[in-house]
Amino acid sequence: MRKAFSGIVSLSARSFRAVATVAATAAFLVGATAASQAAAKDAAIVIDANTGKALYSSNANARRYPASLTKMMTLYLTFEALSKGKIAKSTQVRFSANAAAEPPTKLGVRKGGSITVETAILSMVTKSANDSSTALAELLGGSEANFAKMMTAKARSLGMSNTVFRNAHGLPNPGQFTTARDMATLGIALREHYPQYYDYFAQRSFMYGRQRINGHNRLLGRIKGVDGIKTGYTRASGFNLVSSVAVDGRKLVAVVMGGKSGASRDNEMARLINAYLPKASRRGGGALIARTDNDSASQAIAKVVLPKHDAPTPDAKPGTVEAIVASAAPVAASAAPVPSRAPTPKLAVGADSAEPADIPFAQAYAGPEPSQQIDPVNTASLPTGWVVQVASSPSKSEAEAALGKTATQARAILASASGYTVPFRKGGVTYFRARFGGFETQTAALKACSALKKQRIECFAVQQ
Repeated sequence: MRKAFSGIVSLSARSFRAVATVAATAAFLVGATAASQAAAKDAAIVIDANTGKALYSSNANARRYPASLTKMMTLYLTFEALSKGKIAKSTQVRFSANAAAEPPTKLGVRKGGSITVETAILSMVTKSANDSSTALAELLGGSEANFAKMMTAKARSLGMSNTVFRNAHGLPNPGQFTTARDMATLGIALREHYPQYYDYFAQRSFMYGRQRINGHNRLLGRIKGVDGIKTGYTRASGFNLVSSVAVDGRKLVAVVMGGKSGASRDNEMARLINAYLPKASRRGGGALIARTDNDSASQAIAKVVLPKHDAPTPDAKPGTVEAIVASAAPVAASAAPVPSRAPTPKLAVGADSAEPADIPFAQAYAGPEPSQQIDPVNTASLPTGWVVQVASSPSKSEAEAALGKTATQARAILASASGYTVPFRKGGVTYFRARFGGFETQTAALKACSALKKQRIECFAVQQ
């Protein structure tokens, strides 16, 4: 009996050790996979803008999701239209239902409303407004889909051979991709071809009515010589940043993609600028490569890296545009439609009627990480975004009505917040969360919610 018991104990110990070994191995593999996935987002490049020489490169030609860096091309085509007199800064940009329905970050213009082209530009370079991007795309391209073809065609004409655009804002689409090198080319092109509009990228804030809207680029004013350009973030892309620097005749364009947080991305960009700006050339009086007309070496580089002048978009030849897009790369499956909702449950004020594992708006996008593919409320350089939720309903109109009522009742509390709805699925029903975004910290969101509750408005703060 004692032997038998001893054998059982021995067998149990061996079994335990075997299970423990398997568990440890599995944990290691999971950790290694997660680490490799995180590392797979990383990419960076530093270009001497006077010579076109790459001073630093890491995964610069690897495909990455551009996120809101996409808006750089939307703005490029906007500047092109301005320079050719097709539109003016005062031209009204009308917001369709499609534009008005874009998820945050957004300006919050309602369907049928309009703003000027200049306001749309400012909202994109500061707030990274997705609704403004779509509205401009529809103005310039007739539709967002056609504008995306124009964007890709323009990318090809600028030498961005590894970039495909599917939308004007950068919200997740697995068929939309770029490289750090291509983004550097676009950054140089913006400054080279449209210096008369480039100062928009240095804008830290602007007034929208009585509201001051602050920008996301935290390196402006922090690093000497930084004068733009654009930030971006989705869960799939990580934290992205393109920066332009000019100090004492030396000029750089640098790209960092796939940062783990806004702060770490900004710190990496600062490190690269500090390390490589002293190594940059002053040749040609500090002009960017496409303007160095008296420098034969730089002219030779410009022929390869960037056209001397703005290259036209073949938007008058749809067949040509289609061919360019088709030859770029395999495209992803079309977005799956959001299933229709059942109009049964009533409005739930404040708390969700769903379990934590509900499906967000990004389910409409095909591709990896469907539950994570949406810009947070505070996109770009902020590592987190906090929102205040005031209602959840199977009726979008009821959710929007809750937003309107709350905004009116608590105008002072929510003066700097923007209201929006987010669909999600639960038990075969599509619900709509009514939320106010724009809170930089948990403390700010909790403080706002506490003030709302004093006015008998049920709410809770949640991280987007």
